Amino acid sequence: MKQSFRKKPLALLLEEMQGEHRLHRVLGPVALTSLGVGAIIGTGIFVLIGIAAHDKAGPAVTLSFALAGFACIFAALCYAEFASMAPVAGSAYTYAYATLGELFAWIIGWDLILEYGVASATVAHGWSHYFQDFISIFGLSIPAVFSRPPLDFDPATGMMTPTGALFDLPAVLVALAMTVVLVKGIKESAGFNSVMVILKVAVVLLVIVLGAMHINPANWQPFAPFGYSGLSLFGHTVLGPAGSGGAPVGVLAGAAMIFFAYIGFDSVSIHAEEAINPQRDIPIGLITSLIICTVLYIAVATVITGMVPYDQLNIDAPVSNAFKQVGLEWAQFIVSLGAITGITSVLLVMMLSQPRIFLAMARDGLLPVKFFGAIHEKFRTPWKSTILTGIFVAVLGGLLPLRLLAELVNIGTLFAFVVVCSAVLIMRRTNPDAVRPFRAPLVPFVPIAGILTCLVLMFSLPAENWLRLIVWLAIGFLIYYFYGRRHSVLRKINSAR
Repeated sequence: MKQSFRKKPLALLLEEMQGEHRLHRVLGPVALTSLGVGAIIGTGIFVLIGIAAHDKAGPAVTLSFALAGFACIFAALCYAEFASMAPVAGSAYTYAYATLGELFAWIIGWDLILEYGVASATVAHGWSHYFQDFISIFGLSIPAVFSRPPLDFDPATGMMTPTGALFDLPAVLVALAMTVVLVKGIKESAGFNSVMVILKVAVVLLVIVLGAMHINPANWQPFAPFGYSGLSLFGHTVLGPAGSGGAPVGVLAGAAMIFFAYIGFDSVSIHAEEAINPQRDIPIGLITSLIICTVLYIAVATVITGMVPYDQLNIDAPVSNAFKQVGLEWAQFIVSLGAITGITSVLLVMMLSQPRIFLAMARDGLLPVKFFGAIHEKFRTPWKSTILTGIFVAVLGGLLPLRLLAELVNIGTLFAFVVVCSAVLIMRRTNPDAVRPFRAPLVPFVPIAGILTCLVLMFSLPAENWLRLIVWLAIGFLIYYFYGRRHSVLRKINSAR
């Protein structure tokens, strides 16, 4: 067990960036900010607003977005400090290895695999709904058996119900298409993403301006029909009312659900090894993208809940459907097209990030390096793990429902943020003299506030999410015990000494 808590020296992290397994440094601050915005703006604005407002918070979903963004600010500052210190692939996994030890690093790496893999599947699912909404404008449709997953999740009963479909074909196809783009190269992927980001931000601004002209203030009454709380402990509501099925409802519960909308900002730190000047550019990309997206989220949520009563919002395509309900079907066309583009860029960045986690873990010997650490000779991308990620996303996106996927991602993401904030506290004490090109301000307040706010949101999720997280981590622990700890590079280095 002592070996499982061995820590990876910062010097060794920096040394590993050299050689055949290193990635190309081609991303500047604009490209990194674009990646952050590309990952954040998409499913959160175009899909989850409907679920959170309809099921959890009502018009007060605007406060849910503000609360979730507030929690992310603390985590972003902690991410920025670590990314400037160790500009290598791996994000929270790498930071945990340097501060908490190998076992904790494995746990957080395994958790990040869940986060990005399931997040990508959720995004693919949202893409499918908007694509089908878009083609319906032209009188086209996907055959019913290929239009959605075979199962749906009923929040009222907490049970899975059959839909009569076989799988969600558009979700499968978009996941496979993104895989091809990502194998080609990071520079091409980033350029493709930047074009999509410009288009979707323009559409979001159109939604805000045009939608504001069709607001009926009566739709904001009552503003918080489910209350302002929604705090629970492992699914048992301790503050505020419980909704159907016993799940917590209210502003806090809404924030816990739409927290998924913010997970993209931490993907910026995963690409630290591909940043031209990571000590400067990563903090800029992290914080700028988060601020931009938080403002846009709050504005869109305010407009949409003002256009349509919260209980009449469409769950699968709330934004485009809101314009349809107020008689602006021409705007429905533009919004649906922008949503498709926006969600595509989210999927691109999510699927871009997971193979970098695999790569970092393979470098350390915790996963087979010949597969997960394989870098394409021409494209310089982790191509094998990218293909595996594409298959994983296609399967989950085609078979599992949106509600189930979104909540599963949130608890994993919040757990990762708690670890990163904790790691900053530990690193400040154990390595006070380490070079920190960017320093999180107001330490220890900022990391402690990040830990507490993320824990509150974790506790506001339904109990079954804790069970799924525990099962996932238990599977990961078995893999670590039987493979990772025995093949650990750090263990071999220490044994040689």
